[in-house]
Amino acid sequence: MAAQIVFMALLGLIAGSFLSVVAHRVPLGESIVAPRSRCPHCGTQIAAYDNIPVFSYLALRGRCRHCDTKVPATYPLLEAGLAAVFVAILLRYPDDGIAIALSACLAATLAAITLTDLEHRVIPNRILIVSAVIGSALLVAGDRDALAEHAIAAAVAFAVLFLVAIVYPRGMGMGDVKLAGVMGIYLGKAVAPALLIGFAAGALYGLVLIARLGPEARKQAVPFGPFLALGGLIAIFAGPDIVDWYTDTFFPG
Repeated sequence: MAAQIVFMALLGLIAGSFLSVVAHRVPLGESIVAPRSRCPHCGTQIAAYDNIPVFSYLALRGRCRHCDTKVPATYPLLEAGLAAVFVAILLRYPDDGIAIALSACLAATLAAITLTDLEHRVIPNRILIVSAVIGSALLVAGDRDALAEHAIAAAVAFAVLFLVAIVYPRGMGMGDVKLAGVMGIYLGKAVAPALLIGFAAGALYGLVLIARLGPEARKQAVPFGPFLALGGLIAIFAGPDIVDWYTDTFFPG
């Protein structure tokens, strides 16, 4: 198990570093393959030894080696956070390879769209399409019996948020709608608590804004993707248990 934990931690660090590039370049229509990473301030190409997840940031004290510009803490936080999530997924599903793969891919997707939605106010189709294909392929290869349930969950999640977007277009974009569908592919019926948690978190944040800003809060543009991502992350670990508790409580037998 120790070797598996180390592997998942390293995989999370590498995935977090790669997703930082994806989240920065995809919304701008740039290639994620070339050119190599550069300092956004001075344009100098970042050497491989300065691009080691988390460790390079700490060694350079969060600054560019060439121009001394401060590097956003978002990068090491994403890398370390995804490493921790990957390890937690392994510990949650130690004997279920397909659950580990699905959960890790979904966590990576949620991390990427959180960054793009916060920075650019967009959830790129390219990220969602790739994620949907990967999730569907994993189900076909590893758990074909669950494919129908997950497909239905994806369709229902998409439809529910589509209706919300029609009724309240200012608070819900089509990127959020498509993200809900992708979450359904990965989570199956556990997408239900994921959406509920996302809506609850968004509503709570809205109440906090109203308490702080009053009527001015209505003018604040708040991306909804990160709240859906929060719900999805919680559902990765607790979603099946929440669904089982609900069905056992309200539909016993």
